[in-house]
Amino acid sequence: MINESGRARTRATQLRGRAALAAVTLGLAALGAGAVLSGTAQAGTTLGASAAEKGRYFGAAVAASKLSDSTYSSIVAREFNMLTPENEMKWDATEPSQGQFNYSGGDAIVTRAQSIGARMRGHTLLWHSQEPSWAQSMSGSALRTAMMNHVTQVATHYKGKIYAWDVVNEAFSDDGSGGRRSSNLQSTGNDWIEVAFKTAHAADPAAKLCYNDYNTDGINAKSTGIYNMVKDFKARGVPIDCVGFQSHLSGNPPSDYQANLQRFADLGVDVQITELDIASSDQANAYANVVKACLAVSRCTGITVWGVRDSDSWRTGTNPLLFDNNGNKKAAYTAVLDALNAGGTTVPTTPPPTTTPPVTTSPTTTPPAGGNGCSAAVSLDSWNGGYVATITVTAGASGTNGWSVGLTLPSGSAITGSWNATASGSTGAVRFTNVAYNGQISAGQSTQFGFQATGSGDGLSPTCTAS
Repeated sequence: MINESGRARTRATQLRGRAALAAVTLGLAALGAGAVLSGTAQAGTTLGASAAEKGRYFGAAVAASKLSDSTYSSIVAREFNMLTPENEMKWDATEPSQGQFNYSGGDAIVTRAQSIGARMRGHTLLWHSQEPSWAQSMSGSALRTAMMNHVTQVATHYKGKIYAWDVVNEAFSDDGSGGRRSSNLQSTGNDWIEVAFKTAHAADPAAKLCYNDYNTDGINAKSTGIYNMVKDFKARGVPIDCVGFQSHLSGNPPSDYQANLQRFADLGVDVQITELDIASSDQANAYANVVKACLAVSRCTGITVWGVRDSDSWRTGTNPLLFDNNGNKKAAYTAVLDALNAGGTTVPTTPPPTTTPPVTTSPTTTPPAGGNGCSAAVSLDSWNGGYVATITVTAGASGTNGWSVGLTLPSGSAITGSWNATASGSTGAVRFTNVAYNGQISAGQSTQFGFQATGSGDGLSPTCTAS
């Protein structure tokens, strides 16, 4: 593994793109969950096609500015079925001035992905680095409010177009403690990561939500700190679906690489190799070993290389990618394709096949009387035995200084967790009131909160009261 000092990660001067991955595209629906594909499986002739045969994706981080390069764009179209923006969806790119959003770079990559039949991984909603200057100068509740608004706006803009989001990036320290990194985001409160995931889920309930980090390839203090956070989130119903392992390597992956992926998968989350590049004299073998480890873990859903050609890499001069500067396939490319074609386990259905696939219901809305007050609409993501309710509160003509939403849960339903509101009661008649950062809503504008519950949410009819 490459540590922070060894790689001299100067993020301020090297705008390092981040992590991709995501879902299986063509042919995935035909694969049976849990089946084992042997070495006699159909041999794919490109990385994306071979990965799809194994129920996975193989992607690359791309830059919008390079899509006009014919060599670059032809490799992207031919080889990859998942794209990740290097920098175009980060905070400094999407909200350069507070409240003023620019999606041009990210939209260009989404459009290209759609044109070649690839899917998108969003990278990244929140990261202590590459914050716009206006956010760098903020702290406390003001930063928390700005943070949540940013997540809501960006995730809403790309709703339905992103397979998985890196919601939070690199929030854990490299000091060997297994604790959080000191940052202005962390200083807003230790619950900021949890709040970010809940806010992202409210904005786009269908997207997979991932935590992404580096120096976590083996079982060490940092990866264990993240493991404990994910375990806690899963136990409390915080909406986290996947963990990204950047895997910027200087040789073979650590001996416990596969075991580390597996222990996270055993928590009930997908694992993804999100930013793979390898600088090594034994590069082909190292790449093959990473691929084999992913194929051996059924919930390792895909691999993304961080860049296309060696000349596109942030690791200048180390030639860590699968194509040389001229776009020619390297020995590492052949090793990866051979490893993919050798087969492995397919990715199981998520949620597991023992559950009923989620069903999304259309919102039901209570209109505000006379155009004033507020209204509330609910949409459900349901499965056998539980559901997540996302409630949109919309202000009437007078706006709100505060609001509360009441509803009655069906018999047998009980709230297990909520976000962006304070809940009173967990069964029967319950009421939610705004928290400090979302009580004021301008006329005609909206905010969202949500909760997870057991049982069925059929028939929920929220009513909103403004103050």
